[in-house]
Amino acid sequence: MATQLDSNPASDLDSFRDEVRQFLAENFPAELKGTNNALSSVEGPTEESPAQKQWREAMGERGWGTPTWPKEYGGGGLTRKQARVLDEEMAKVGAYNPIGGMGVMMFGPTLLEYGSEAQKKEHIPLITRGEIRWCQGYSEPNAGSDLANLQTFAEDKGDHYLVNGQKTWTSGGQWADKCFAIVRTDKSDKHRGISFMLIDMNAPGVEVRPIQMISGMSPFCETFFTDVKVPKENLVGEEGQGWTIGKRLLQHERTNLSGGGALARLMGTSLADVAKKYVELDGDGAIADKVLRDRIADFEIRWNSFLLTARRATEESKAAGGVSEISSVLKKLGTKLGQERAELIIEIAGMQGLGWEGGGFTEAELSAVRAWLFGKATTIYGGSTEIQNNIIAKRVLGMLDHQ
Repeated sequence: MATQLDSNPASDLDSFRDEVRQFLAENFPAELKGTNNALSSVEGPTEESPAQKQWREAMGERGWGTPTWPKEYGGGGLTRKQARVLDEEMAKVGAYNPIGGMGVMMFGPTLLEYGSEAQKKEHIPLITRGEIRWCQGYSEPNAGSDLANLQTFAEDKGDHYLVNGQKTWTSGGQWADKCFAIVRTDKSDKHRGISFMLIDMNAPGVEVRPIQMISGMSPFCETFFTDVKVPKENLVGEEGQGWTIGKRLLQHERTNLSGGGALARLMGTSLADVAKKYVELDGDGAIADKVLRDRIADFEIRWNSFLLTARRATEESKAAGGVSEISSVLKKLGTKLGQERAELIIEIAGMQGLGWEGGGFTEAELSAVRAWLFGKATTIYGGSTEIQNNIIAKRVLGMLDHQ
């Protein structure tokens, strides 16, 4: 017979917390404490160490890398409160989530909503176990902000499509196994002529050419499709539904590009702690420059206020059935704050914030310069700030008619 304690939600959470602590004690390698998911690096995947592989497989087996995804497809099947407990306990021991990338951030949630049962069973478990890398085939040379102008064409050949065209800014294309792409299947209608399909990056006719950025990294590619065969079962949804599905996926991307996702983890160290390594301190150990101290405090207040708002808005959206247009607000504000922080770090470091290579600079200082330059792109990719302003005006504020 169930006791009153058994039906107590707080007691259930306490039991789950104990389960998480035991799991971490038994499975998280101490040598990985404080490190990040190397497999999701913008600089490309590195070879897994035995410890990294052990940790990824342990989390994948539980489905805890994608904690709230349905259990029948390999997810954790956890409630949002349980997922929060998992995050809290991992943070306490310095553990990172080894399951990530575009499959988790963008494609997986979209496929769970729009994919067929066969597609979910084929693709979602591989994502939850961290056994596959996905890339995004959206932008084209003449279809960036005006994405619906894309011209990559998928010709119906009966049992398959034949895809020809070019994509650009394909993040991680040179390392990806598969690509989720929006392509044109009907040239007579700009928006309704777009379809969403899955393309094998190892298929004959797929070519990638990495693009070097100002930061020195090459996380993006030009991608060329020449008579690439795509099976009909790789069409997600129906023909002509690609614009709707593609926009939904972008909402997931924008949420993760904002403080609701990767940016929050990137900015874990306080600016005050960074500044104390470079500037004069007073007798109490505080930053002596009162103007700089005020600027840092102002930023930290705005950043943490944004994080709380982002978390609340994201949870409200998920409770209502998924992400929403609020992701454009989060993306617009979160990426701007990220750029502001990077600028402040360079300013605080002085001459030590101007290094590119060679002696005299720490690895952290060189990384900060590259992060500052890389961050310039965040207000462009995933939908530029100008595009987010349009979306907010049309779909959040209802100021104009929209497509």
